[in-house]
Amino acid sequence: MAAIGVHGYHPATEDAEIYTPGILKLLHPSLFPYNTEFFESHARMTLFPQLIAGSVRLAHLPIGAALLAWHVLSIFLLLFGCWRIARLCFEEKHSTWCGVALVASLLSIPVAGTRLFLMDPYLTTRSLSAPGALLGVACALEEKYFAAAFWILFTGAMHPLMAVFAAAYVATILLLKFRSKEAAAAGLAALFSHQWFPPVTPEYHEILQTRPYFFLTNWAWYEWLGLLAPFAILAWFAKIARRYALGPMNLACRALVIYGAMFFSVALIISRPGRFENLAEIQPMRYLHLLYILMFLFIGGLLGKFVLQRRAWRWTVLFATLCAGMAYAQHQGSPATPHLELPGRAPGNAWVQAFEWIRGNTPEDAYFALNPKHMALPGEDQHGFRAIAQRSMLADATKDSGAASMFPALAGKWKEQASAQEGWGKFQREDFLRLKQRYGVKWLVLERPGAAGLPCPFANEILLVCRIE
Repeated sequence: MAAIGVHGYHPATEDAEIYTPGILKLLHPSLFPYNTEFFESHARMTLFPQLIAGSVRLAHLPIGAALLAWHVLSIFLLLFGCWRIARLCFEEKHSTWCGVALVASLLSIPVAGTRLFLMDPYLTTRSLSAPGALLGVACALEEKYFAAAFWILFTGAMHPLMAVFAAAYVATILLLKFRSKEAAAAGLAALFSHQWFPPVTPEYHEILQTRPYFFLTNWAWYEWLGLLAPFAILAWFAKIARRYALGPMNLACRALVIYGAMFFSVALIISRPGRFENLAEIQPMRYLHLLYILMFLFIGGLLGKFVLQRRAWRWTVLFATLCAGMAYAQHQGSPATPHLELPGRAPGNAWVQAFEWIRGNTPEDAYFALNPKHMALPGEDQHGFRAIAQRSMLADATKDSGAASMFPALAGKWKEQASAQEGWGKFQREDFLRLKQRYGVKWLVLERPGAAGLPCPFANEILLVCRIE
């Protein structure tokens, strides 16, 4: 609960725009009659929507309350997985809890240049795949291999891509135990064989340009620091663990270095322009997500053991300062939105107000067009239209391009609809009539002053919701 208080809760932002509509579609099949492939492409790859939708039906909860309950549970499971690993490495309870507390304090810290956080302030597939991966690692370190396999399978059911990284790390731990590095190299080569991925089309190449962080050559110097520094830190931690006999921490750190080096090599190959661009959809740098969680867990444990110890004032100074800084940074990331967007609370964001009005006052089959870059606009704070309004919309330039980057078959449709919306800021009634004729769009969300000749039944200080007539 303290972690949620520090990092905030925003249930319909960023990647929730991809996963929440999949849950809503299962609960209400009449929703989203248009462009469902931009979120169902992800939904078909995981059991996450079925799990959440099933819990809503079973518990008879409103969707907002169910999402919050699962979010709380997912953070508990993440911290429980951290505790399971830390207690194997540190004899002192205060060291174990310091590691867990540091992870809890840093949930919203960025993971180098991957555009990921340790834990999102909303429910997504990573909310359950990350705890599954940690529990799998804990079981592997405890030599409970059947339990480890179960948790890796659970992770795969929630997020197949993140399960690849979890399985690779657990396999590296086991291979180090049994000294079979050659098998690890052969398995990785088979996994990322070029033949498994389709060739790059011009449309897909354009999609990739909207995700420059897929390629290491586009990373800033500080992102490279966040990539390379963990190798030195973990190698140092391995020596400390061996010197002070910190349980399996030496093995875990050495395995992280090898695991990281393998995926870093794949990322370097992908970053070379040309024939390997089609491997970008595996996003190999996401291996850093698991690595960062474990690195901060070990940092916290060592801080507790050697620095904070059992001195309450030291704990207070570190964690009060750290949590205040993280809460401030999270608020600055969403300045036009309340820190905790709890169910039943009146929306304080103008975009959310418009989206909620749409949900309650337009037909379920209403088809909308709005600024394709709306999620990146100042004051919008990355709120997803489909997740809140529960209505169909033309493909956007933020999340739908991300879906197309993962599923190249969507690239053509995304390109067609994105091209039809080019120059949105200068559109007038005739341009909107063209969208209606071409795609059947009948509703608009426009920024003031809007466009002449359109009836607009909703207005606030920033936005208009209008019909195309």
